[in-house]
Amino acid sequence: MNIEVRKLTPEDAEAYVEFFDTTPHDDHVPEHTCYCVNWCSADHRNLKQPDREERRAMALDYVKNNILQGYIALSDKKIIGWCNANTKSDCSNCAGIVFALPDLQKVISAPEEKVKVIYCFMVAEEYQRQGVARRLLQAVCEDAKKEGFDYIEAYPQKDASVTWMQFMGFDELYKREGFEHYEELEDKYVVRKYL
Repeated sequence: MNIEVRKLTPEDAEAYVEFFDTTPHDDHVPEHTCYCVNWCSADHRNLKQPDREERRAMALDYVKNNILQGYIALSDKKIIGWCNANTKSDCSNCAGIVFALPDLQKVISAPEEKVKVIYCFMVAEEYQRQGVARRLLQAVCEDAKKEGFDYIEAYPQKDASVTWMQFMGFDELYKREGFEHYEELEDKYVVRKYL
C-alpha cells in the first residue's frame, strides 16, 4: 500500500472537509462529524456546540488560514487519515479544549518548554488497522524533533473499550513509539515523548 504522510496545508482545505464529510465517526451519526475544530477555536468560547455545517465552515476557514495544524495520510492523492498536532502554547488557553476535555487544563508544562500536542487521529474505515495512525504519529515525532520541540504530549483513554474516545489514539500505539506515562487523569493517561 502506497501511503504519503505530510503536513496539512491551506491548499488541502476542500479535500480535508470532504474527508470528514465521507468518513464516519465511531457512532456513524453524521451530525456528530466534528471536523476537528474544537481544539483551537475561540468560536467555542461561549461553550455553545456549533452544528455540523458551522463546524464544516470553521474547518474550511481554519485550514485555509493555518489555524488547524496537523498531518494527513494520502493514498492515490486522496486523504485517508488525519492527525491533529499543534503547539501546546497555541491551544492551552483555548475555549475549545475547555469545552471538549476540561481535565486537560490541569496538565501543566513549564513555560519555557516547547511542546507539541497530539489531540486526535481519524482514519478511513477501509484503512484502519493497517499502520496509518502509526505512520502519522511517526511523522509528527520526526518533524517535532527537527523543529526544536522539547517533547510531544498526548492523552489516550485508559479504557480501550470506550470506543467513542479512541480518537485520541491508543496507549499501546504511543508506547510502541517511545512515549512514557507522565500523569494519570480520571479516565486518560498523559503520555510524553522527550525529543
